[in-house]
Amino acid sequence: MSRELPARLLRRREVSRRASFLELFFDLAFILALNRLSRALEDDLSVGGAFRTALLLAAIWWVWFVTAWSTDWFEPRTPLITTLLIWVMFGGMLMAAAAPTAYAGHALVFAGAYVAIHLGRAALLLPALHGHPLQLRTLRVAIWFAVSGVLWLTGAFVGPAQVALWTAAVVLDYSMARLRWPTPALGRSSWENLQIIGEHLSERYQQIFIIALGELILTAGITYSQHGFDLGRSLAFALMFINAVSLGRLYLVPGGMRLGAAIEAQGPPGSRLGLLAGYLHLVMIAGVLATGVGSRLMIIEPFSRDPVAVVTMGAGPALFLTGWILFALAVQGRISWHRVIGMAAILVAVAAAHEQPLLVNSAIVTGLLILIAHGDTLAGRARRRSS
Repeated sequence: MSRELPARLLRRREVSRRASFLELFFDLAFILALNRLSRALEDDLSVGGAFRTALLLAAIWWVWFVTAWSTDWFEPRTPLITTLLIWVMFGGMLMAAAAPTAYAGHALVFAGAYVAIHLGRAALLLPALHGHPLQLRTLRVAIWFAVSGVLWLTGAFVGPAQVALWTAAVVLDYSMARLRWPTPALGRSSWENLQIIGEHLSERYQQIFIIALGELILTAGITYSQHGFDLGRSLAFALMFINAVSLGRLYLVPGGMRLGAAIEAQGPPGSRLGLLAGYLHLVMIAGVLATGVGSRLMIIEPFSRDPVAVVTMGAGPALFLTGWILFALAVQGRISWHRVIGMAAILVAVAAAHEQPLLVNSAIVTGLLILIAHGDTLAGRARRRSS
């Protein structure tokens, strides 16, 4: 193998900061994943069902996240990385297809695809990085994915312990990244060794969040088309659209547009912020997923008073706001209390109006989201006047 190959694989920091076409194409698999996960959650809206769906989302998100970081380090236009992206995309689609029945007969498809994605990535990269210092980093990551892979595959075969083993696997995968994959005899990666391109990773986060909003709109639109165009469902569809616009606006202001600059300003330690942003995006996307399920239930039965559906309607925006408030805090270094008050107001309002129809609950949540967004606008103007 050519000694120049590792250098050609690496993304140069001074160029190619924008996402490639193949990276955007890869994101399409996430649409299928969110759609299947929303259906799994809708089929079981119990606390246990929500937790089991969250486990599947965490696994699928980790596939996307690790791949986004890989394409931040490596040049996606090279044949090897192109092959890697296609491999991961196909595996992600298998996971997505198996998600609704991952606890009822297709656990091995889901877990097997997850393990194959991560170990297949290492199988491609380790030989290509021969002689390069980054080979050691890839080896550490591969070893820990092999360890968690035992938990994933064992859980697929041991039904009674499936949730417990998969929970342990998710905790292991997420915590090892934060600890920089400490490995006996191999040490751990330094933040300099994990340095990322802030502009590129920030753009990738924005793109996948837009994908999540797009899936919300797609699912709601299909539901509306299938169930009729009467006044109640039309109002429900309109409220869904306003909610989606509100979530998108809240995401972009103030944190989403400033993440790249914040990462770059910190230098190599900015990788910690990039990693934290990955965890918090999982929370926000989980909120969008739950919002989509609540919107679908509302469009089907806008005047339903089902308490489980009411809780779902409020939980989605509240979950998004939790991740968004922490994300803005991480990027800006300060917390805006009007956002916290707004989130608390949503929870209180939904609890107080729990006997009202879904349409009424959604209208209340929508109004509060608009007020929170308006509060951000006023706060931004005040900061600009004072500076």
